[in-house]
Amino acid sequence: MREFDVAIVGGGIVGLATAAALLAGDRKPSLVVLEAEDRLAAHQSGRNSGVIHSGLPYAPGSAKARLATAGRDAMYRFCDDEGIAHRRTGKLVVAVEERELAGLDELERRGRANGLANLRRLGAEELAELEPHAAGIAALAVEETGVVDYADVVRALARRIHAAGGDVRTGSRVTAIGRETNGRGRATRWAIETLAGAVSARWVVNCAGLQSDRVARLAGHRPEVRIVPFRGDYFELVEERRGLVRNPIYPVADPELPFLGVHFTPLLDGRVEVGPNARPVASRHGYRGEGIQPARAAADAASTLAWPGSWKLWRRYWRFGVDEVVRSASRKAFAAAAARLVPEVTADDLVRAGSGIRAQALDRDGRLVDDFHFVFGEREIHVLNAPSPAATASLAIGREIAGKVDLR
Repeated sequence: MREFDVAIVGGGIVGLATAAALLAGDRKPSLVVLEAEDRLAAHQSGRNSGVIHSGLPYAPGSAKARLATAGRDAMYRFCDDEGIAHRRTGKLVVAVEERELAGLDELERRGRANGLANLRRLGAEELAELEPHAAGIAALAVEETGVVDYADVVRALARRIHAAGGDVRTGSRVTAIGRETNGRGRATRWAIETLAGAVSARWVVNCAGLQSDRVARLAGHRPEVRIVPFRGDYFELVEERRGLVRNPIYPVADPELPFLGVHFTPLLDGRVEVGPNARPVASRHGYRGEGIQPARAAADAASTLAWPGSWKLWRRYWRFGVDEVVRSASRKAFAAAAARLVPEVTADDLVRAGSGIRAQALDRDGRLVDDFHFVFGEREIHVLNAPSPAATASLAIGREIAGKVDLR
């Protein structure tokens, strides 16, 4: 069994950013990243909208606000340093109805509190100049937003880790974690079993995303949250209709839910992505149009149904859930949601694109955990809620976690 200073469970962008941060200092620990799948960026890190988020909507003082702001700037620098294609696009958050103006006011307040220096409030005429096909009575223009392919970022991080002497292992699904203790019962090392063999480490850092609550339980924790999967389905505008959208266009999101709503994102290659929705699904790997392993899906569904918060959430938001299921199944319904922002969009303008699963933490009272959620233990750190904007914030998250790992 090979021994390491640090074992990171999960080879997504947060796990790799943490590994890179640990290896960036003068004292480079021996380190291994254990990725369950046979490739990197197989889940959230490679299945997202590619947006470098500005930090606009997050509650001032929250971990999301702080880390998204720092991470955004770090991500732009990282892409410049590594020669990764990206673009600062800006975005428009559009109020379509009078009742949304208060929400736009709140977003502007949050953005300014979060340090966004280039916010501009637009009236209907100014919006029409920027986006002739968009509907709206007011908008916020946010210059700090951008786009990138986060799979490229993941690959660059893996290269940095290898160059610094770290070990990134794919096909290494963790099956057991045992605590080695001294005579006083204090943890000294962790014995970690994987499908590719066992390793030992002084520290274990759990960045397992969709499986993070299960990994925490393997390590002996009983987390007060459960990962419940929400699938986001994407469409694209057909090529001849891409001219309907020039900039990323977002709705004024419901502050009660940690989802941004169906929006438009022009990508680096000229495609215009529409979505995602946020449909609750049974399987944590239940991507649209891909084979689902029945045993895994059944275990995921049982996990969700056994959690008391799931039933409380459904009673509170069942209408939202039904609407999202309908949008997922019906291109016409999806187009109707998109047409609130760009009225000329019809079902014929959309073609199905990819899908992603959001690893959303849910507490026992049925509350969707809105902020990042980290649990620090004895020689262990568990990242138990890191949905969007975690990709944007990943380099800042990695530095924060690395700062908690004491290798003395």
